[in-house]
Amino acid sequence: MAFRTLDGVAVAGKRVLVRADLNVPVRDGKITDLTRIERLTPTIRELSEKGARVVVTSHFERPKGKRVPEMSLAPIAVALGEVLGRKVRFAEDCVGLPAQQAVETLHDGDVVVLENTRFHPGEEKNDPAFAAELAKLADLYVNDAFSAAHRAHASTEGVARLLPSYAGRLMQAELEALGSALGNPVRPVAAIVGGAKVSTKLDLLGNLVSKVDVLVIGGAMANTFLAAQGIGVGKSLQEADLHATALEILGKAKAAGCEVVLPVDAVVATEFRPNPPTQTVPVDAVPADAMILDVGPATVAKLQERLAGVKTLVWNGPLGAFETPPFDTATVALARAVAARTEAGALRSVAGGGDTVSALRHAGVTEKISYISTAGGAFLEWMEGKTLPGVAALEG
Repeated sequence: MAFRTLDGVAVAGKRVLVRADLNVPVRDGKITDLTRIERLTPTIRELSEKGARVVVTSHFERPKGKRVPEMSLAPIAVALGEVLGRKVRFAEDCVGLPAQQAVETLHDGDVVVLENTRFHPGEEKNDPAFAAELAKLADLYVNDAFSAAHRAHASTEGVARLLPSYAGRLMQAELEALGSALGNPVRPVAAIVGGAKVSTKLDLLGNLVSKVDVLVIGGAMANTFLAAQGIGVGKSLQEADLHATALEILGKAKAAGCEVVLPVDAVVATEFRPNPPTQTVPVDAVPADAMILDVGPATVAKLQERLAGVKTLVWNGPLGAFETPPFDTATVALARAVAARTEAGALRSVAGGGDTVSALRHAGVTEKISYISTAGGAFLEWMEGKTLPGVAALEG
């Protein structure tokens, strides 16, 4: 896809409204993970160094159109300044007089953070009047929040229709990474899809079977596919009402020439807790009183062998209940194998989704994967083949 970037854009002396994602995790008033702020800084630095007057806007949590003091972006603005290593101003509102005055007093290179856009009901309603109020504050618009691009809100889509609009460097990196993974990948291309429920990833699976050469299904959702084929999965989590759908997906994959890889063995236990007694059994020999909590070593070996010739890999979801030892074993082993091939230059690997990012961090390989998206819902919708409003507004 073609989208407008900041390359060659003259920003000196211009007011540039940057849609960021400052919705960072906070516990007891302290930010617990600065990743989103750190990923935003290249765009802000570039604009500031080129003499732009940078106006940062973002949502934070769900105040439902009302002013909630605990959901103010004021402390996040302080953290942004600390990461940037410079003073960052803060405006008490994102529209109206406080915002206008804050922007009017900016000098070239200055940065201001506006208050939470979701304090106004017009944000989530994509109200044209609210979008126009935001647009008044700037000459140009830069969207650097791919993670919010699946929402048609005033600050992600509405204002982009009112100002010359561009993708920020993080947005650009996300779109280029995803384009290389599914848009125009080097083949053969494979996808690993895990997680608990088929029901949450129906659209994803339906889209992937027509896009990839190999589809690996893991996690508890694999149990549904096994059970649909008449394999007993004991007390394992599975969705009996989706057996017909699972068979339909397998049929679509076959028709599309997509090979579906399911577990051949499993690590089972009679209770789900850290380090219980476990057994490793073939998937067709799961005891009636046991549950599948991870794939077994034969499956890991099969996956490593099957993925050895793959040139592009997309990963969304762990193979087992990785948060609870020892059911992280397979996910960690495969993550390290993928990382090794990526480091060797043999594989382009793109991963995303909250559990996936946590699992790769747990495996100690985040620096070795080609690209890791922290976008969550937007990443999933992109993989489902859906149009993202915030991205569509930047096309052309």
